[in-house]
Amino acid sequence: MDRWRAPLLALAVASSALGLALFLALDARDDRSGPTCAPGDRALRRIEMVFGLSRKDRTDVSDTEWSDFLAREVTPRFKDGLTVLAANGQWLNGDGDIVREPARVVLIWAVPAADLDNRVEHIRIAWRRDQRQDSVLRAYATDCVSF
Repeated sequence: MDRWRAPLLALAVASSALGLALFLALDARDDRSGPTCAPGDRALRRIEMVFGLSRKDRTDVSDTEWSDFLAREVTPRFKDGLTVLAANGQWLNGDGDIVREPARVVLIWAVPAADLDNRVEHIRIAWRRDQRQDSVLRAYATDCVSF
């Protein structure tokens, strides 16, 4: 039995080291690293922003005001392209009332970049300031995309 002790011990240590390395490699790949994409696809950051079109004074943002904002604030920051969807939103206000309002959803797929958050935040700040809004919903995800 003694002649097998050293080889068995070496095998046990090697197996443990391999298991630990595999665990650490899998653990290091969290959701922020993005999906594993199929050949021909690329991982892009999906940005969704929802802009309510009813102001606090109960006036609505006009189509012209929306188009001007999109051209002035959004398009220059995301020249590669974006999609705008007309929507109807609702939310619960501080008084417990359901508020319904028209909205625009902007979808953008962008190459991850250091300035991405700043570009999005500039747009959100401008909308809240210009249209007297409390917030702009923002959501991020990473998608596999092909064109």
